[in-house]
Amino acid sequence: MAEFFLRAERLTKIYPDGTVALREVDLTVHPGEILGLLGENGAGKTTLTKILSGLLPPTSGRLLTPKGPIRFHSPKDALALGIGMVHQHFALVDTFTAVENVALGLGKLSFSELRARLKKLMEDTGLHVPLDVPVEKLAVGERQRVEILKILMREVRLLILDEPTSVLTPVETAELFKFLRNLRDRGTAVIFITHKLKEALAITDRIVVLRRGRVAGEAKTSEVSASELARLMVGAEVGLSRRALELSWEGIEREEEGTACQGEPSLVVENLRVRSDTGGLAVRGVSFAVYPGEIFGIAGVEGNGQTELVEAICGLRRPESGEIRLLGRNVTGLPPTALYRRGLAHIPEDRWKYGLILSFTVAENSILGRQRENAFQRAGFLRAWAMRAHAAKLVEKFGIQTAGISAPTKSLSGGNQQKLIAARELSKEPQVIVAAQPTRGLDIGAAQFIRDLLRQLRKEGRAVLLVSADLDEVLALSDRVAFMYEGTIVGEARPAELTPEKIGLLMGGVKVGSE
Repeated sequence: MAEFFLRAERLTKIYPDGTVALREVDLTVHPGEILGLLGENGAGKTTLTKILSGLLPPTSGRLLTPKGPIRFHSPKDALALGIGMVHQHFALVDTFTAVENVALGLGKLSFSELRARLKKLMEDTGLHVPLDVPVEKLAVGERQRVEILKILMREVRLLILDEPTSVLTPVETAELFKFLRNLRDRGTAVIFITHKLKEALAITDRIVVLRRGRVAGEAKTSEVSASELARLMVGAEVGLSRRALELSWEGIEREEEGTACQGEPSLVVENLRVRSDTGGLAVRGVSFAVYPGEIFGIAGVEGNGQTELVEAICGLRRPESGEIRLLGRNVTGLPPTALYRRGLAHIPEDRWKYGLILSFTVAENSILGRQRENAFQRAGFLRAWAMRAHAAKLVEKFGIQTAGISAPTKSLSGGNQQKLIAARELSKEPQVIVAAQPTRGLDIGAAQFIRDLLRQLRKEGRAVLLVSADLDEVLALSDRVAFMYEGTIVGEARPAELTPEKIGLLMGGVKVGSE
């Protein structure tokens, strides 16, 4: 590995607001290796890779190729050198189809040839998407696959992936890993950003850990353990056996189960049918109940109706038929504000689309949905002091790291944005919490905070509906688990009743019973 493809020397990045994102970072990327880049939210991973891919200029430091120093003025310059990045947050034209998004910037290429190459690439990677549907109508996981395919079509020599598996199923992740290994064996370099230690140990050849903008450590993957990586990431010893940082089937640690199925259910869904944006039935006669003091999990391959189900329950999508009852009252088709007043809170899967207004301050986002309450307004005008006091209380209680309550929410890391959403929703004192993909894209600390929060809500007697593509997370947190496949519930069981074989069948749509 003496040869290198790209080298960063003493890279420093200071943003206009004074935030120091990187501090003299050195990094070497070799051809034919998968380099893991680990670090908590705000550690500088995304800033570093944006510099490597031409999106940001460094404040100081330089990039080197074997031919000498190089400076990128745009991503086009990086692509010309063979460097492409797949971002965690989508950079797609929503009204364009998958084929049209991939075609952007590819130059002269007929649609028939493009479609043929794209279909072959999907077969090679296992990343299948509807090619002729506008991406705004695709599920989150499908949009992520379009992003990955878009860059892979450019035959890059260095592929940078920012949390690529955060919205992929275990089967899709395995297919992607197989493709990445083949890519590596053909001499392509890969930078793989992830928060999942298990993934980093499974796919990478070498791992670099960033902490607070600096390189905290570097090691060959074969010579480092999960606990050592966790210590490097957070700067302290981490008890992996006691904290569910990395969950696995062999040793899922769970607290005592809640008092499931006692008393009257807090949330009831009966024979619900919901259409997707494309007009097809996404939810087909789904029924279940969530009781006080339990976490009811919904697992399954993403894109099987989970998103539409959550949107219908939370008032974001009108059901075609069926009934939703909240605390004994029929709330089918009511808007989100009415549901909130009746005791429901929603932690959305897409925090940028439904959870936050990024240009608003932390204080303004802390009262979204509550701005018309008398506590925060008089005669149609916001009571700024009340809003700020409320925000300050939430920031302190939930440990939200921010430059201040007047800082724009877009300046917060992903984990702190998620904490802000959770803090705001729980400040409404709900009896039912719908948490959709609540830890997606979060680092170890932030993910554990959200998981502990859900457990605490269960202890307090709240009813929690957890919808997550992270199977380990659902199994570790839930008192009961239902599996969705093609818009239906194919099975329901307590985690202790499940085996890996039974889970595999349920995930594939085979009804096996809960016994």
